Amino acid sequence: MDAVDALNEIAFWLERGRAATFKVQAFRKAAAAIGALEPEEVASRALSGRLKSMKGIGDRTFTVIRQAVDGQVPEYLADLREKGAEPLASGGAEIGRALRGDLHSHSEWSDGGSPIELMVAAAEVLGREYLALTDHSPNLTIANGLSPERLRNQLDVVAGINGNGGRTRLLAGIEVDILETGGLDQEPELLDRLDIVVASVHSKLRADRKTMTARMLGGITAPQTNVLGHCTGRLVEGSRGTRPPSDFDAKEVFAACAEHNVAVEINSRPERQDPPDDLIQLALEAGCLFSIDSDAHAPGQLDFLQYGAERAARNNVPADRIITTWPVGKLLAWASRS
Repeated sequence: MDAVDALNEIAFWLERGRAATFKVQAFRKAAAAIGALEPEEVASRALSGRLKSMKGIGDRTFTVIRQAVDGQVPEYLADLREKGAEPLASGGAEIGRALRGDLHSHSEWSDGGSPIELMVAAAEVLGREYLALTDHSPNLTIANGLSPERLRNQLDVVAGINGNGGRTRLLAGIEVDILETGGLDQEPELLDRLDIVVASVHSKLRADRKTMTARMLGGITAPQTNVLGHCTGRLVEGSRGTRPPSDFDAKEVFAACAEHNVAVEINSRPERQDPPDDLIQLALEAGCLFSIDSDAHAPGQLDFLQYGAERAARNNVPADRIITTWPVGKLLAWASRS
């Protein structure tokens, strides 16, 4: 098999399994290193052993490349495929099969780890009808948020990818910060050009209940907002430690979401599990729509939708109230308020 494909697929399975970043990057870097070479040159260097001296190639990645150019499925990849045949989640399979797309993902343009093209390629393998690219907005400097100029440039890249006729439609989007004032952290004219706007709070998460409620209501009532992202901001596990949920008036916030046609995100990242189950129930009672999203920062994490589907099923969220089960035409008509 193609050695670059083998290395990237290994990275996918490792990401899906939440392996350490350094381990994943070893395979991504090796794929990038040999990707600049012609396949014949890769094979020649692998067979002679010269590939071992190339920057970015270690013992494990060399073995994978050598087995690939020998016409084998590399043993390490075969083992990961076998392990990956098991579902990530124990429930939610019916909702998972109904999901058509994903409205929250990040690329290397902000704090993701992979090029946009690799994210789209993984979405295609997973059978997604659409994927929204939602890199961060300028205020989140720690995540390399996109300035207006960079976002305009990204829109051209998105158009170019869609022009290639792939099976997965890439939606132009953003995860825009809800500022302390309640405003959205991007030029309104640019937000109006996007297919999907996910609005999230990323700072001052320990603000008092009244302040946080007012801030969230400002983002929800902005005419460009389509999805309220990871509404509590909590972390329940993972390398960043834990973080308690923000304090806000959930009934008031979800009532505003229902009134303004803003979907409540069921964030599928295992370390977030946001909203908690009790808030999903409140959002259901308020009449809200939902968006099951991966919040993927790497290609393999796109399969985290399984976790979100499991939580939606556990809370008896009807599939027709999950906007990511809708076909792309219906979704875009809803998002544009037409």
